[in-house]
Amino acid sequence: MKIKLLGILLLLSLFSYADSPFIVAHRGASKDAPENTIPAFNLAWQQGADAIEADFHLTKDNHIVCFHDKNTKIIADKNLTISQSTLAELRTLDVGLKHNKKFKGTTIPLISEVFATVPKQKKIYIEVKCGIEIIPHLLKAIDKSGLKDEQIIIICFNPNVLQAIKNKTPQYKALWLCKIKKTLGRVTPSKESILTTLKKINADGLSSNKDYISEASVQRLIQKGYEYHAWTVDDTKTAYQLNTWGIKSITTNVPAEIKNAFLIQDSK
Repeated sequence: MKIKLLGILLLLSLFSYADSPFIVAHRGASKDAPENTIPAFNLAWQQGADAIEADFHLTKDNHIVCFHDKNTKIIADKNLTISQSTLAELRTLDVGLKHNKKFKGTTIPLISEVFATVPKQKKIYIEVKCGIEIIPHLLKAIDKSGLKDEQIIIICFNPNVLQAIKNKTPQYKALWLCKIKKTLGRVTPSKESILTTLKKINADGLSSNKDYISEASVQRLIQKGYEYHAWTVDDTKTAYQLNTWGIKSITTNVPAEIKNAFLIQDSK
């Protein structure tokens, strides 16, 4: 009887866990390690993240590197423009020291190095930070990575980039990144405008900031066959609320904190 009861409880916990959103580490565990670096991604996996989110640019000599901004002045010890610099030049930069001296000597990783950190059954959200010129190099890198199609999610603010990727490789999930704003009492873009864009570019869903999103707008997306994902959520109250609305994933700077909060909630 006890064994049977334990089995039932285990099944219930599994179903409950499955209902929780994917926890995506924003640029890795970026609160505890330098963003968009191998230490940040490795730490994210150690903290139980279901996926990592990483930003990618194309260098002057057609290598794909993991970095957020167009230039390196904020993060690194020298200011270089990614698109106008070679991989060799970018590799000389220290992108860890400004975060914490224990990360001194950390370098900008290649996309292949980021892919190599992704465990089986985990996912990577690939944010394209430049234009369509990256696409052939990106698709080649994904193909060489050994990752399964379902492990790849491509995200971008530029709808034209997503549309071009979906046209070439419809097997990869693609989410349109959209910053929702409120100006003079009006929320933009409108619900209808968002749906029009998603349909036009054949996206699988929307990924937006958590501000000015309502349960009704999320449900409308879901009813139309799209997924909803949110960034950047670092507090459990907001994460819980979004989950009740049917969110697919939550991107956060504190994956351990948000992941543990859902595990505790699911165990109740």
